[in-house]
Amino acid sequence: MRRLDPRPCVVAVAVLAAIGALTGCAPDAQPGPGPAASETVASPTDAATPSSPTPAPSRTEPALDPDGSAEDNLPLFTEVMEKVWKTDDRVKGRAYIDALVRAGFDKASMEVTKDRSSVGIPADSIQFSVRWTDACLVGQVGPSTKKPAAVVLPHLPTGGCLVGETRPIDW
Repeated sequence: MRRLDPRPCVVAVAVLAAIGALTGCAPDAQPGPGPAASETVASPTDAATPSSPTPAPSRTEPALDPDGSAEDNLPLFTEVMEKVWKTDDRVKGRAYIDALVRAGFDKASMEVTKDRSSVGIPADSIQFSVRWTDACLVGQVGPSTKKPAAVVLPHLPTGGCLVGETRPIDW
């Protein structure tokens, strides 16, 4: 019979205890009474501070920044890719190109790989890109990827963004 090594468990318990102590959630931490009202001293700025909580900042939608860098435009590129990924067209390169065009990216600066392999079966992954002035926005999706991925990569020496055979964007 194989005997288990208790050291990993001891380390895990110690880490969890340390996290709990840092957050005030240690098992032996007992809630105590707060400071008495007479112990509370108001600062001069307390009277001017509103008592209502500060609202959370609203999320702004990413927008195309034609004068920005590839890195500046990565949030929009990523959002477009993730929206298409959630549709039935998630493994169709054209769907990503069309969605990027609708978002304002230049179709003439795009590349996309084929949806099917050389033997006619669905491709394990599809890559698509937008060439920007300073770099490339590159996305990858497909059955072999757990989730869509978007990155900024340097231009290739050939001037393009994708390695290997791409298909014409002629629609």
